[in-house]
Amino acid sequence: MNFKTLKEQAYEANMEIPTQHLAIYTFGNVSAIDRQAGVMAIKPSGVPYAQLKVEDMVLVDLDNEVVEGRFRPSSDTKTHTLLYRHFASIGGICHTHSTYAVAWAQALLPIPNLGTTHADHLIPAVPITEVMSDEMIQGDYEHETGLQILQAFEKQNLSPQEVEMVLVACHGPFTWGKDAAKAVYNAGVLEELAKMAYLTRQLNPSIGEIKQSLKDKHFLRKHGTGAYYGQEGYGG
Repeated sequence: MNFKTLKEQAYEANMEIPTQHLAIYTFGNVSAIDRQAGVMAIKPSGVPYAQLKVEDMVLVDLDNEVVEGRFRPSSDTKTHTLLYRHFASIGGICHTHSTYAVAWAQALLPIPNLGTTHADHLIPAVPITEVMSDEMIQGDYEHETGLQILQAFEKQNLSPQEVEMVLVACHGPFTWGKDAAKAVYNAGVLEELAKMAYLTRQLNPSIGEIKQSLKDKHFLRKHGTGAYYGQEGYGG
């Protein structure tokens, strides 16, 4: 099968990482999936963005077998495939090392919903996983990273359709969406939410989350059944 379009989608999304200042050098990765074929295209491991080409994207099936590609796939491949297997509605996944989101992950803190910018994108706090055990770290690490994300969503009763982002404790952010482009968009949004929350807590350390009515109003006017924000055909 010809997966040129899939590779192009993954490439374009990956190139947004340095453009949006979400990671430097070789950090981070994005994947895009063809659900019908059961194949994803993902950034090759350790290749600088400045040198990346469409044809460098690696095709991998959901059993983590390389289908096509001259490079090794991203070291985070098993995290991506696990999320694709369990979050059936998503079409793209992004992992970055953006500064403020990583800071919250390293502080082992969820990002609280302190204002309407956050509520425009999700109602709850941005969730964080538990810290991985030594046994998990020494085992199938990237697979275990995906399990940590799944467990966080299960324990907190979160929907991956309504919450398209997570912090992996001590590590950093993963985001997803209907396609690779939306996954990167969500990574950019997450970084802004992390920065805004950090600055807000610096100004007023005792500030709490905004009231539920504001959370609901801002989320539902953009994502609810009667949504009226934006224009058809435009993202954001």
